[in-house]
This record gives sequence, C-alpha cells and structure tokens, in this order.
Amino acid sequence: MTRRALASAVAAVTVLTPVSAPGSARADPPALRQVTYTVTTAHPVTADIYYREVAPPTWADYSHNPYLYSPKARVDLGPDTPWVLHVALADPDRWAMVSATSGRLPAEPHFRCELAVDGVVVATGEGPRGALCSVRHW
Repeated sequence: MTRRALASAVAAVTVLTPVSAPGSARADPPALRQVTYTVTTAHPVTADIYYREVAPPTWADYSHNPYLYSPKARVDLGPDTPWVLHVALADPDRWAMVSATSGRLPAEPHFRCELAVDGVVVATGEGPRGALCSVRHW
C-alpha cells in the first residue's frame, strides 16, 4: 500500500468513526442500595456483631482477608436495645451480611437478626446463641 493510499484509508476511518464525549464511554457505576441490619436479643447480653459495609473489589480479595471487609462491633443488646446499622451496597444479594453471637454464657440470650434492602426485609435469622442474616448462602 502506498503512503497516499494509506493516508486516504486512515482519513476515511477517522471520518466514519464516531467520536464520543469525554467520559461517555465509561459505564455508570451501579446504583447503591440501602441496606439495614437489625439485631436484637430476648435477654440482655454483650454481643459480637460482624457485618459488611463495604463490598470487596473481588472475591479473591475477600477470601484472602474476610475480616478486612467484615468489621466487628461489640455492643450491649436486649429486647429494648436493638443494634441497627444502615449501609449502602451496590450488590447486596452478593455482599450484605450480618452475624451476631454471644459466645459461651450460662443463659441463652436468643438472637434475632433482620436484613432489609431498600426497606424490604430479604433475610431473617435467629438462634439461642447467635444468628446470621444474608441473602447469599455462605
């Protein structure tokens, strides 16, 4: 191909190729969904609650260090003192999770958890010494 023919071909492709506005080629980030975690107990107890407030970049990142993405809160719970946390996640079906436990105690505090996405309860759990709420099966 001669230089003149090559230049003509490049010019034709340039004219036929649509030019997009800056930033329009990027996909919009997924919309954040409102997630509400609620944990209660039938009897007063100090509990350890693990929850997800930030989605890991990849599954590999999570599996290498799950506690980096699942902080722990140590809180006093009871029938009239629930623990409630609101977070925003792009993919709650994959990452929303709350888990609560009391450890070994002489009495069973009986835990109950609830996970709501955009105001709709999508998971509940309960147990004598702990509970897990998640859409995903871990």
